[in-house]
Amino acid sequence: MAMPIRRTLVALHRATCSSLMNAEASLDLRHPVPLYLPVRTKKRYFIPPAVGLKGKREENTEAKARAAGIVFRQQYFERPINIACTAGIFDPYIPPEGDARLSTLSKEGLKQRTEQIRQSAGSQLAIRKIKEHDSQFTTKGFAERAQDIFIEAHSALTQFNKEKLHSLVTERCYPEMTRGNRYKTIRWRFVESLEPPRVVHARCPDMVTKGNLYGQVTVRMHSKQTLAIYDRFGRLMAGSEEQPKDVLEYLVIERHLVNPYGLWRLHGKIVPSWAPAKDPVIKTVMIPGPELKPGQEFEALHYEVPKPEAVQWNK
Repeated sequence: MAMPIRRTLVALHRATCSSLMNAEASLDLRHPVPLYLPVRTKKRYFIPPAVGLKGKREENTEAKARAAGIVFRQQYFERPINIACTAGIFDPYIPPEGDARLSTLSKEGLKQRTEQIRQSAGSQLAIRKIKEHDSQFTTKGFAERAQDIFIEAHSALTQFNKEKLHSLVTERCYPEMTRGNRYKTIRWRFVESLEPPRVVHARCPDMVTKGNLYGQVTVRMHSKQTLAIYDRFGRLMAGSEEQPKDVLEYLVIERHLVNPYGLWRLHGKIVPSWAPAKDPVIKTVMIPGPELKPGQEFEALHYEVPKPEAVQWNK
């Protein structure tokens, strides 16, 4: 009698379990998270560094981190690329020798003028491309606008207004203007314009991809300015605040034409090879000279400092 009763109970239990499972499936019931955790097959212990190894160099830190179960993120060494401006001046303008000194009525001045007209074919093509992206561009109005950008940029430099200076000069020109001016005082003033500024050169290069156009316009500016630079002790290093000088400059203004919100900014300056040398900066440093023998004077050696050769360059 015991065996049939036991079989009946087992069958009843199976029927009950199957009915409960069917009910759970119909009601979409799920069991809670189990209260047990999987056992780790390998235990990792972090061993703190020993006392007295603070100033010593740790060897193979990556292997120690792996043994402690720490995974370091892979580091990618990438150089950032700035496409807001170009890295240099494409096809820089070569100023004619004797500019601002030779008259256009003279024989040499007339030759320079005809050579400029002959080389202006590339500039005309570049100006057409610039006008396709900037409908308000005109050579006469742009020259005056470039002069205003030049004056505002140098005024912001004397006041150390970084935010305004970034909006007036490109990322390539900014470090060149601010390098070495941290502990100096700059006094600059624009007195007057001796000749009206004019556009002498224009190029429209592309960078990275074809169609990513940049406009570079060279403006000739002949003006009278004053510049004085003082060191951190208040001593005059170069220039004068009261004596103005005639300055002939060739400014390169650039804009990212594809960017609808791009601005014309100061990009660089072209210094011709025939330009006169600048006044030396007065510094309180010792210049190494020849070694003198006992009883020998420096004046008797007639020592001359070698001068560098004139080189055409742009910055």
